[in-house]
Amino acid sequence: MENGDNEAVGVLYEKYGHLVLGLCIKYLKNKDDAKDMVIQIFTGLLEDLKKHKIQFFKSWLYVYSKNRCLMELRNRQRSLKKDLELQDNAHLIMDFSSDEHLKEKEHQITVMEQAINKLNPEQKKCIELFYLKSKSYVEISDLTGYTNNEVKSFIQNGKRNLKIKMEEILNGEKFE
Repeated sequence: MENGDNEAVGVLYEKYGHLVLGLCIKYLKNKDDAKDMVIQIFTGLLEDLKKHKIQFFKSWLYVYSKNRCLMELRNRQRSLKKDLELQDNAHLIMDFSSDEHLKEKEHQITVMEQAINKLNPEQKKCIELFYLKSKSYVEISDLTGYTNNEVKSFIQNGKRNLKIKMEEILNGEKFE
């Protein structure tokens, strides 16, 4: 922009700036946004003046300013709509991942049940009582008649064997 152009815009701003600001506040409902819009309007004014043949500047400036405000509102509405769509999509993705997580947990439980059923009877009984029924070594010993050392051994060996059997089941699924 040349210096003469700056002066011309300055004169127009002095004369009409307060009217454009009032119009922008009316449409944008926010004084700071309205001030920003006034700056945008007067910054782009010279380029747009060169494109149009204007007979009545004040009424043209009113329509021009109103249209710029309406375009801004439309852009905000589009942006808000996109944000809402993204939030909806994020919610769907989270729901989907929750469903996937739930399915994975259910699968792990199924595999664990299969592996427990493959343990020898003593290990199976002690593992079920200790982990599934939350019984202590002493309670398991009382219920089964095994010694405390036998219960401890069945649980330790049962855990190790359970892990091995679960891996076998999972590896078998990969090759099916």
